[in-house]
Amino acid sequence: MQSYSEIRAQIAELEKKANEARSQELSDAKAKIADIMQQHGLTLADLGAVGKAKSQKTRQPVPAKYKNPETGETWTGRGRAPLWLAVKDKESFLIA
Repeated sequence: MQSYSEIRAQIAELEKKANEARSQELSDAKAKIADIMQQHGLTLADLGAVGKAKSQKTRQPVPAKYKNPETGETWTGRGRAPLWLAVKDKESFLIA
């Protein structure tokens, strides 16, 4: 039976081999891509989506539906109701 340290040494050796293999495969893939691009006269701009991130849609703030006339606090009607509105009639606090 192998000891823990022997197994850890084998793992380290295998990780090193895996990294070397990945590095070689990436290098080969890059060379193939460069050859194809050169044969067809392509540039990175021709590929379009390369290097472009999707734009995030900005959210618009939700308008307030309720307002506390005493303090000026507002609430959109989403999420947990504020304490100033919890025990009262919501209709009387609607923003016109």
